[in-house]
Amino acid sequence: MKKEMQDVLERNILQFWLDKMVDHEKGGFYGRIDGHGVLHSDAEKGAILNARILWAFSAAYRVLSEKSPQNPRLPEYLEAATRAKDFIIDCFIDKEYGGVFWSLDSKGNPLDTKKQFYAIGFAIYGMSEYARATGDREALECALQLFDSIEEHAFDHEYNGYIEACTREWGVLADMRLSELDANYPKSQNSHLHIIEPYTNLLRCLREFRAVEVCDYVPVIGSVLPVTITVTNETIVRVAAALRNLIHIFTDKILNPKTHHLDLFFENDWTRGAGHLESYGHDIECSWLIHEAALVLGDKDVLGKVEPVVRMVAKASEKGLNADGSMIHEANLDTGYVDDDLHWWVQAENVVGWVNIYQYFNEEQAWEKAVRCWEYIKKNLIDWENGEWYWSRHQDGTLNLDDDHAGFWKCPYHNSRMCLEIIEREF
Repeated sequence: MKKEMQDVLERNILQFWLDKMVDHEKGGFYGRIDGHGVLHSDAEKGAILNARILWAFSAAYRVLSEKSPQNPRLPEYLEAATRAKDFIIDCFIDKEYGGVFWSLDSKGNPLDTKKQFYAIGFAIYGMSEYARATGDREALECALQLFDSIEEHAFDHEYNGYIEACTREWGVLADMRLSELDANYPKSQNSHLHIIEPYTNLLRCLREFRAVEVCDYVPVIGSVLPVTITVTNETIVRVAAALRNLIHIFTDKILNPKTHHLDLFFENDWTRGAGHLESYGHDIECSWLIHEAALVLGDKDVLGKVEPVVRMVAKASEKGLNADGSMIHEANLDTGYVDDDLHWWVQAENVVGWVNIYQYFNEEQAWEKAVRCWEYIKKNLIDWENGEWYWSRHQDGTLNLDDDHAGFWKCPYHNSRMCLEIIEREF
């Protein structure tokens, strides 16, 4: 499986983005290729897309530098990661108020200037991964500044947790929705999931930097600016405390103790909103991300509390599994509506989630679930001719070509991360 994953990562996913999505004229990366393969060169450029590109190429460079250091493609991955890092710092970072803009026009000018904390989280994820891969201190400083933005402007000191969004100036925003498909509530499982994820990576990055600072560590790439950031124990403690709190938010607030699924939307006081919703893709994704957070945190008591939850949530996600190993998206138990499309990202997280259960809990059936889903992906979702993956297949087997092949939400993240997790893990 590892060899197959590396081939798909390099030849199918990363090569697509290198060949078709680099915007040599206006900078950064193009904003959209539609489901029929048509490039929309004037499409807006989203913060999430660019931060995920940064993460994917940084992680690929880091992992493959270790696993196959003679790989001739490594310089290309590094160049793409650096391109993404520079574009985010130059164009997405709000130099006046901090944080990142939600989107830019195709020329790199601010378009939607709201501060969605989900997007800021992904910028931290990408910057911290670039810092891990290269030793670049400008990227780490940027990640820490964005961490401070979330802690200062999103954290709810009364009820705990993080709100969804603010105006550019960090004021109250009436419509906090992440997308038109979401309910308008001040807190969500999805945003907390994608804040715990970058906080985990940031803590790991800080510890790595701290460990080598005493050895006069010289970065692989010199920063564009003379950045001389020093990682202090105080900074590490702050990030660790925030991560520990997020883990407890998932186990004590977001996890539904009756169903063992994750509830999706909440009022400020953590009253559940928007009805009885189940998102099977987020369940299985959270099962391994919260486990990763606890492992990186390194607190035995927290890990002891989390590991039963990991297995519990993964087990609950099985409700969305099909016999062929694929997983449907979500269901609304109040209305009876089921989104049974087989989305690319759900399948990718399904593979990682079950590999994680197999690796840490030695469940052979978990491995079988991961393999079945991987076989489904290879046969049904990978675009072997044009590169990348299709958005989804409908239950009748037909391809969904209405949604993007690459775009605001269709990024080299879930699928590349699946490949990299399998390549990097020891099992």
